[in-house]
Amino acid sequence: MSQPALILRDVHKSFGSGERRLCALDGVSIQVAPGSVTGLIGPDGAGKTTLMRLCCGLLKMDGGSIEVLGLDAAQQPAEVQAAVGYMPQRFGLYEDLSVQENLDLYADLQGVPKDDRPERYARLMEMTRLAPFTSRLAGKLSGGMKQKLGLACALVRPPRLLLLDEPTVGVDPVSRRELWEIVYTQVQEEGMSVLLSTAYLDEAERCDEVILLHKGKVLGQASPGRFSEEMVGRVWEVAAEGLRPRRLQAELARHPGIDDAIINGDRVRIISSQGYQPQAGTLLPTVQGLRLEAAAPRFEDAFVDRLADPDEAQRATPEINKLAPAERTGNPIEVEKLERRFGDFVAVKRISFSVGRGEIFGLLGANGAGKTTTFRMLCGLLPLSSGRVSVAGHDLRTAAARARGRIGYMAQKFSLYANLTVAQNLRFFSAAYKLRGSRQQERIEWALDGFELASYADTNAGTLPLGYKQRLAFAAALMHEPEILFLDEPTSGVDPLARREFWARTNALAEAGVTVLVTTHFMEEADYCDRLVIMAEGAVLAEGTPHEIRARARTPDNPAPSMEDAFIALVQGRETAA
Repeated sequence: MSQPALILRDVHKSFGSGERRLCALDGVSIQVAPGSVTGLIGPDGAGKTTLMRLCCGLLKMDGGSIEVLGLDAAQQPAEVQAAVGYMPQRFGLYEDLSVQENLDLYADLQGVPKDDRPERYARLMEMTRLAPFTSRLAGKLSGGMKQKLGLACALVRPPRLLLLDEPTVGVDPVSRRELWEIVYTQVQEEGMSVLLSTAYLDEAERCDEVILLHKGKVLGQASPGRFSEEMVGRVWEVAAEGLRPRRLQAELARHPGIDDAIINGDRVRIISSQGYQPQAGTLLPTVQGLRLEAAAPRFEDAFVDRLADPDEAQRATPEINKLAPAERTGNPIEVEKLERRFGDFVAVKRISFSVGRGEIFGLLGANGAGKTTTFRMLCGLLPLSSGRVSVAGHDLRTAAARARGRIGYMAQKFSLYANLTVAQNLRFFSAAYKLRGSRQQERIEWALDGFELASYADTNAGTLPLGYKQRLAFAAALMHEPEILFLDEPTSGVDPLARREFWARTNALAEAGVTVLVTTHFMEEADYCDRLVIMAEGAVLAEGTPHEIRARARTPDNPAPSMEDAFIALVQGRETAA
């Protein structure tokens, strides 16, 4: 166990040929220490998934060598595949089989002796908390439960090396913590080595070491703390009396001495440029009561500083047509005693709320809480069982089609046509929104330029990096300049740089008067909302501003809880009370 679990030496891998040849890995040399958790971090298209598939013997490298648990991945791919555990981004669960049948199938595939299975199954079901659901079909599980079942299947036979490709994408904070508990339990009990990629940079802080990958090259390998040390003296938190964090963040992001600005609770966290020392009195002279405090750096600060272009978010934010003052009155979304039943099961239980003009409203909840069902009813995609919903002044029971013409919808899985080019997708969606002639062409050019998609205009949407798929889906939803925008998990799986760009655009839309309803599992993004509701078991568990929600979780031991702390405390408090 003293030898590295994984060694890559000068590994190269490209795809395609000629002018279309794409270099995925360019001379990668890394090591993964035994009995540790190593994070593989990088923006979309960095080469993370390619690296993992090479390490599993599922791809052939173009050059270099990979040693996995003492095995040569190029010469002994079958032995490598038998020795490691691998959970890809979309784990191969069989949705028509039950939880138990999936476990049995993977135990058969991995050659687990039948006498050893009952004890192992019991331990896995205890860790994943899936014991009450062994007879349920995998396809009927929530997103978080599917991820935990996928991890259990990968661990049916405990491997010495476990490779996890973004295992927490699309799961709620409670399930995320549970997944991490399972991973560390395996490291401690089994001495397992883990290489894990993630889009959540707070998860990188939990790793023993982090490998930073960008455009196929390794930019560094060290503990998260070593990366953070580089940022000492450049990270600050800013607050201003009477100014919403979202407006303050927009002002700070435009400042020439600020490289990054994100909302962090009731404050804005900034990274100052090299050599620039911000002062409260001169940072934003027109803003009254500005307060500035030095903050301890995090790994995310180092990631953004190394990889981000400070001007990119501003360049990429397209010009937005502001709604006329007359269009800013009233509540574009009103929900009264909304209910949805599936047979005897009540998925949504008589919930009520309203969303004001130009407001960003968050709809949060654990996997299976009913928020996706609620979201689909508000979009007019799912009929109501009872209650009343008004969207853009139209009752969804009698005028759903007219309401849909006033909204833009960005689906969680980005409803793009993979075999159509970027330009063809834009033309299709603009036509679906009844745009024709010069107006249609004008909006297509707006999308290509404003979302920096022009260089990909003739590229099939299915081959785009995830961040560019997100841009295209967002642009498609805005082609007809809707007054209401529905965003369903819009940043799921994309890297922190793409998330920053997305929220710069969304904030600009809200400031222009567009009403935004968003679901998200990134609790830090909930701070971008003006108000939000947290759902649990089909009902509204909490409602209010982010500040009010966080205040409900404040304790003497945690006087400044994060939104994730508040979410978990509320959800687990309900479970305990039940």
